[in-house]
Amino acid sequence: MICTLEQAVAAREEARARGVLCAVANGAFDLLHVGHVRYLLAAKELTRGGLLVVGVNSDVSVRASKGAGRPVLPERERAEIVDAVKGVDCVVLFDEPAAAALLEALKPDLHVKGTDYTAESVPEREAVAGFGGRTVIAGDPKDHSTTDLIARLKALL
Repeated sequence: MICTLEQAVAAREEARARGVLCAVANGAFDLLHVGHVRYLLAAKELTRGGLLVVGVNSDVSVRASKGAGRPVLPERERAEIVDAVKGVDCVVLFDEPAAAALLEALKPDLHVKGTDYTAESVPEREAVAGFGGRTVIAGDPKDHSTTDLIARLKALL
């Protein structure tokens, strides 16, 4: 379900009432590829059947971090594609360059990042620890990237 932050917070509260884990994964998810899918599936697995909320960077925040010409796909389409991945329960768009405000609002048990990070290099790790959550790394090795995919596609043109 693509939802507002308020709806995601309500889903988190329902999950807590049921006694299940809540995890938040986040990213731009521009040109979804197998690395993204494996990351999201691994994040869901960490919840042990609980709630997976995925924060998708808005067009404004992707452009600020990736530069002109990005994102390739508009935010609503990227959110819809992420929402179609098995195990994703809620998708929330956010404008900030990092997910700290999203995490502060949701206060998940787990903040899940991909293998291009270590638990120590995740920018939001201190904020997550501050509300009692854990930062964890999941997914396959960082052998896939949207930037590389765009370069390969350009080479074909």
